[in-house]
Amino acid sequence: MASLAMPALPALPARYRPASVWALYAVGLLPGLYAFYLGIFGGLGADPVRAFEHLLGLWALRFLCLGLVVTPLRDLFGINLIAYRRALGLLAFYYVLAHFTVYLTLDRGLILSSIAGDILKRPYIMLGMAGLLMLIPLALTSNQWSIRRLGQRWNKLHKLVYPVLLVAILHYALSLKVIDPEAAFYIVVTILLLGYRLVRPKIMERRRAKRMAGAAR
Repeated sequence: MASLAMPALPALPARYRPASVWALYAVGLLPGLYAFYLGIFGGLGADPVRAFEHLLGLWALRFLCLGLVVTPLRDLFGINLIAYRRALGLLAFYYVLAHFTVYLTLDRGLILSSIAGDILKRPYIMLGMAGLLMLIPLALTSNQWSIRRLGQRWNKLHKLVYPVLLVAILHYALSLKVIDPEAAFYIVVTILLLGYRLVRPKIMERRRAKRMAGAAR
């Protein structure tokens, strides 16, 4: 029986996957640590706090995008990186949390009046806060125990990642005075990733129909 689905590429042997996941965490945290190092030694320009805050937020957006790339890579190209999706999602959460922490402490000095005034002046901050709040239950349930405990509800809960990415890109774009090529790139990537989720059911349905037709021959 011939299958019309794209053949999967060879995967990393199972015995190496735990080490490779931990390696991903280590490599994924390096940009934040390096930015912190630059900030200490004057490598982030005239406003190091804002630069550090921006870099943390940008890496959060990058890891959110990478986490959502896993499914289309598997569906369309047979590249199965599902073992790394949880790590990518948690890295995104760590960077969002660090981004928010830097904003509250180093940027606003934990002064509530300053934070409130800043939110009124720049409403996009509320979008960032909404993204963090939605990421918290996803991070807390990113473990096998939660998957077993929640069952199908786990899948429904983790679809929150789609609105998280949407508010993240809006937060990022609205925080800029000008949409530069880098911002435009992430906007396009976000549109493609979220748009793929809308058409994915039909793509998978057609693929199943082709497999059934091939099996019937």
